[in-house]
Order: sequence, then C-alpha cells, then structure tokens
Amino acid sequence: MPYLITLDASHNEITDFFGFEPPKNLKEVNFSHNRMSAMKDLSAYPSLRRLHLDHNDFHEIRGLENCVSLTYLSLAHNRISSIEGLGDVPLKEISLRGNQIQRIENVRQLRTLQSFDLAFNKIRSLSGLENLDLLGTIDLEGNQVTEIKEVSHLHDLPLLRTLNLQQNPVQDEPDYRLAVIFLLQRLTSLDQREVTVEEKVSAVNKYDPPVEVTAARDHMTHLVYQLTQPQVLFDSTLPSLDTPYPMLVLTGPQACGKRELAHKLCRDFCDFFAYGACHTTRSPYFGEVDRCDYHFVSEEDFQHMTRSGKFIETLRYGGHLYGLSREAIEGAARDGLACCVHMELEGVYSLKNTYLEPRYVLLVPTDSEAYARRMRQRGLYSPSQIDAAVGRVDFYVHVHRERPGFFDNTIPCDDLEEAYRALSQVVREYLGLEEQAGRGGVSATPDTTRSGDSLVAFWAKTPSEQHNRMPMRLAPQRSPAETASIQRRQQRAQEALTGRSPGVFSQLFLRHSLTAPAAVDVQTSSVALQHPSEDRCVTPANWLLCGPLQDRNTHLPSPRESRASSGPSTRSSAWLCSPADSAGNSDAGEGMRAVPPLGEELKGVGDSGDTPGTGTLTGRPGSDAKPVLPPIPSGRRTNEQPSPC
Repeated sequence: MPYLITLDASHNEITDFFGFEPPKNLKEVNFSHNRMSAMKDLSAYPSLRRLHLDHNDFHEIRGLENCVSLTYLSLAHNRISSIEGLGDVPLKEISLRGNQIQRIENVRQLRTLQSFDLAFNKIRSLSGLENLDLLGTIDLEGNQVTEIKEVSHLHDLPLLRTLNLQQNPVQDEPDYRLAVIFLLQRLTSLDQREVTVEEKVSAVNKYDPPVEVTAARDHMTHLVYQLTQPQVLFDSTLPSLDTPYPMLVLTGPQACGKRELAHKLCRDFCDFFAYGACHTTRSPYFGEVDRCDYHFVSEEDFQHMTRSGKFIETLRYGGHLYGLSREAIEGAARDGLACCVHMELEGVYSLKNTYLEPRYVLLVPTDSEAYARRMRQRGLYSPSQIDAAVGRVDFYVHVHRERPGFFDNTIPCDDLEEAYRALSQVVREYLGLEEQAGRGGVSATPDTTRSGDSLVAFWAKTPSEQHNRMPMRLAPQRSPAETASIQRRQQRAQEALTGRSPGVFSQLFLRHSLTAPAAVDVQTSSVALQHPSEDRCVTPANWLLCGPLQDRNTHLPSPRESRASSGPSTRSSAWLCSPADSAGNSDAGEGMRAVPPLGEELKGVGDSGDTPGTGTLTGRPGSDAKPVLPPIPSGRRTNEQPSPC
C-alpha cells in the first residue's frame, strides 16, 4: 500500500510500536487504546503530522526528534512522569492529560506550540511556560496549583486567551477569579467561562485602580467618616457667596522642592498664606521638624484619625501614609489666610473631588539626570526610591499633556531659586498685586491693607471670571475713610464667624429672607418696612431686591443649621447697613440695624429652629445654596509675627 496516508489501529491489543514497515508517506497514525509500552525512533516517517498514542503504557517520550512535520501529539492517560524527548519538533498541539507529570520542563524549544493540555497531572507550579509566545490555550484542570502568584508566570504570553484551572486548590483563594483576570488581562475564557468586560474592570479597580478611582474612594471614605462626627460650620466654607475658600496646592514628584518652596512662599507672603502641614507615618528625614514640615504620627494614630473624620484626603506612597487634615485648612481659615500645601499627584485627584477649589501649580523637573543627582546628593533615598521618583516624572508630564487645564500653572524646578521667582510672580498675579502696583499708590509687595481684595483676585479661575474682575480693578481708588470702614467691618465679621466677638453680625445666623403670601399683590400690599434711621418706606417690591422669597409658613434657620440652608444674599446683608455706612463715612458695625418682621403674623418667627424649605441653587461643587455669612476675609487680624514654620 504505497499510497496509504492514514492508519487507524486503535482499540486493539497491539504491543509493538510500528512492528511492521508501513508506507513512508503516512500523515496520521492512531494507536490509542492498545498495550504499547515503549516508543521507537520515527525518523523514517518525515511526513507524519498527527500521532495519537492515548491510553497505552508509555513511561517516556522518545524517537520524535526527526519528525520535522509533526504538529499534533497526544499521549493522554499514560504513565509519563516527565516531559522530554521533544527537541525542536514543530508541534502546535500537545495533550499529556492524565499522566504523572509534576513539573513543566523541556518545552522552551517548542516555539510553535499553541495548545497545551496538562489536565489531571500533579503540577504545582506554572514555571516553564514563559517563552511560548504563540501559546493560546492551557488546560491545567485537576492539578495541584495552590497559589495565585503562580499565574504570574503566564503574564507575558501575548496570545494566551483560554485558561482552565478547575479542580485546583487555588480556586479556594478569596477573589480568585478577579485576581487571575487581573494578572492575565488578555484572557477571554477562564475555567470554561467567558471573561466579561465588567469582570476585567472590577479586577483592575480592585488590584490596580486608576488614580481617579482611588481618589473617588478616598473622598467617599473621608466623607462618610466626617458625616459620623458632629456637624459644624467650617471656616473654610465661609469666605464668599460665590467663590470657594482660597487655597494653593503645589504638586510634583518626590524631592522636587515643593515643600521648600511652600515654606518660603508662606514666609514671604505671610499676610496671605499659611502653611498647612500634612500628617505622615514615615520617620522624619534629617532636618525635618515635627508639626512644622509634617505631623509625624504612627500608623495606628493615622488610622484612628481617618476613622474620626479628621482628613480631607489621604494617599499611600512609598509604603507610607500621607494625609491632609481638615484642621490644617481650618487653622489658616480662622486667621483669614489662604492655606498653602504640597502633595503628590494622587492627592490632587482626591482633593478635586471635594468642595474646595484650590489653585494647582505643577512643579516638574525637566532634566531627569540632574533630578536624580540632586536626590543622591541628599543621601536620604535608596536607589530604588530614586528610580521610582524619576519614573514618576513622566506620569506628571503625561497628565499635564493629556488633561489641559488640570493644573493652573506649570513651573520647571531644576533650579529652586529660579522656580521660586517664577512661583512668586505667579502668586502675585493670582493675588492681583501687580495690577494694584500698576494703578499706583499700592506697593507690589504683600500688605494687609488690601488682602481681602487680593484673595478675591486669587479665587478667579476662568477667563470669564478674569473678565468679571476688570471693572473692580478699574474702579477709582478708595478713600482712607472708606478703606478704614471696610477694614473694621471685615474684622468684626471675621471675629463674629470665629465666635470671638458675637455682635450684630451674629444676627445673620438668625435672619432669613421672608416671603409674602402668594395671594398678596406686592404692588398693592399695605405692608411696609420702616427703616430705623430715616423716614423711608420700603415696600414689598423693594424687599424683593434684598433676598430670595420663601414660603409664607417657612420658619427661620437656627444658628446650628448647616451652610446648605438658604440665607440672605449679599444685597440683603448689605441692606442692613445704614446709608451713612454705604457712603463709607461711618463705622459699619455701628450702622447695622435689625429689620422688623414682615407683617404681624410673622412675629417671633426669627427665634424658630425649623429648617427652611428652600430649593437648591446650581453652581460650583459645595455651593448648592448661598451661605449666610459675610463674604471676604481681611487677612491677619493682629500684628503677630508669622510662625517660623
């Protein structure tokens, strides 16, 4: 039979392996379910492509070295204990199911292998499959793989799509499926189940979440813990009706100089900024001072502060925890100053989820070699830490390039002196000090005379807001009497907010814009408000200009209610001042008068503690309602010297 191509001699009792001389052009041979025990040399059959030897009694693999056309080999359910004798055979599929193999070895030369069936053996480790770049299917069912980390040996197989680890002890590990999917993100089938997109996303979010996901979880954690604490009205939420608390954040890779620049900035602009020291669980470096550079605490204390709702944002970097406490911001806000802090990029992502809207300045090294050399000269960092820090520079640059507007400004920090000159110039522009100097009569150096206006300029964030500030900058210079009056009013407002000097401004916590009944015609209503200082009648139509209307039966908020409750607008707060104060010729505190209630039926409603039923207003995050407090802080209240920190 010289033209015989396929030979099927399965399910017999053949004991000799090719005990005859078949045609040399055989392409497929099936000797499964026989009684063969030894393989012989098959060099005489160069055309052989498929060889089935299942269910025999073979103990080893041999004789296949010269089978240059063999692509399929099946030796399932034999007594093979080791993989050997395959050489450089161009096999694409191998089945060694149901043998006694304990290790995967001698397969690195099988560069064309695409499917490997090793089910029901005694394999514990997946080492040995690393270089099989064409391998797409691996069946390891019924083995003894116990650790998820063994899957990492398959991580670099670019075409691996199907993996079966059923009936292995590793399946008892917690989150086994997500862990394997995370390590092998190219998989489309795991344990004979399709891998879904949702599982891939969940695996990444669990084991290596993107910065945005980590920041969102961090913000959610601190928000929940803060809600379990007694609710108070924070000073950092009170500076203005339409703008957030002024804050400056310096961000950049480790040891780029952001902490030194923050300290120097707070010293030179001490009438505007206060340094906010973060908490950390690492030990202090040489020269660092506790409560000045950082608050150095134990990890147990750090976790306790987290559960107590003390932090606004936290992150783990280099094996240590870092966190910005609310008290760091509140301490600056109580002094009427903007808080200046520094943090890694992960902290910026977390802070962007809060109600705060700081100015973000990126400090980035442009010369990686000089940056690494500067870290080595400090003698504080290991080579691995230096390499990690240098590698993160690209991360900062990538975010800056891919997300325009994420940072308000970018400053190279290869030379710290040059970086500080650029930073101080940027801050002067933020504070509006350059414009004040250009108008004349105001120094370009920091001064407390106009710090309130400068902080207003600091809050402007968009070109439209810059445009809205132009009329204020072009306004004529204030007279000394007007400036003194504004200073006194701002100082008393700030003292009232901190509870040090409760005066007429404390009435703002009790006042509320009132509403006439819906059936009353505001044009014909006989109800009138008499101003205490002069015989001028204010009709309900004029009252509309003083604040938003509320329901007739709505009560006024108590002093303990949150900032989210609606309150008088800037116009209504200013209406409480006398005309003399409006002209800037008298003290604001002395000119304040309480407004009588609207109608007899509303007498005594100002003492009620019920929550007003007001709607919310859209705007910046955290400003769903107008606050009830005077707008602008006036800088440092005393002439105390700034802390050396």
